[in-house]
Amino acid sequence: MKIQIIGYSGSGKSTLARQLGELLSLPVLHMDATRFYGDWQEYTHAQQEETVRRFLKQNRQCGWVIDGNYSSIATERFSQSDITVFLDFNRFFCYFSAKRRYKKYKGRCREDLPCVEKFDKEFRRWLLWEGRTPSRRKKLKKLLGCTSGRKVVLKNRKQQQKFVLSLVAEHQKSSFAGGKE
Repeated sequence: MKIQIIGYSGSGKSTLARQLGELLSLPVLHMDATRFYGDWQEYTHAQQEETVRRFLKQNRQCGWVIDGNYSSIATERFSQSDITVFLDFNRFFCYFSAKRRYKKYKGRCREDLPCVEKFDKEFRRWLLWEGRTPSRRKKLKKLLGCTSGRKVVLKNRKQQQKFVLSLVAEHQKSSFAGGKE
């Protein structure tokens, strides 16, 4: 199974990716970790492409979970995904989730991002306004449309929990059926 997770900053893409990776025994790639290092420095576009393409190639047979938007990096991941999940959560929910995450990781790095966590004015502005412009929303919907697999739009955590449970049940059912043949 190949799962791509997209959505707004602070919506919980990395957390969902980690959860699905554990529950479905799939390798996980966090796009933020392919983009940033050190003190929020950025890898080149070519370096990001190489990292993602290597991951896709290494996990072609077993499947994967990738979280993050970055639409210009290894675009084939969208057409290769069996499921693309769009976390279309309310801006204030995302803002307070990001603030809670900052309090948890203040002064240190998260597992999915090799940079010291920050919650500065620029990021707060991104969470509430700049990351929510009509053109950015249109871009996310376009990404969702690029997938050849199932498209899932989740608007809140309750829908997300229900989706995770159904996906795990589906996976267990297909694993069991595969083992009987």
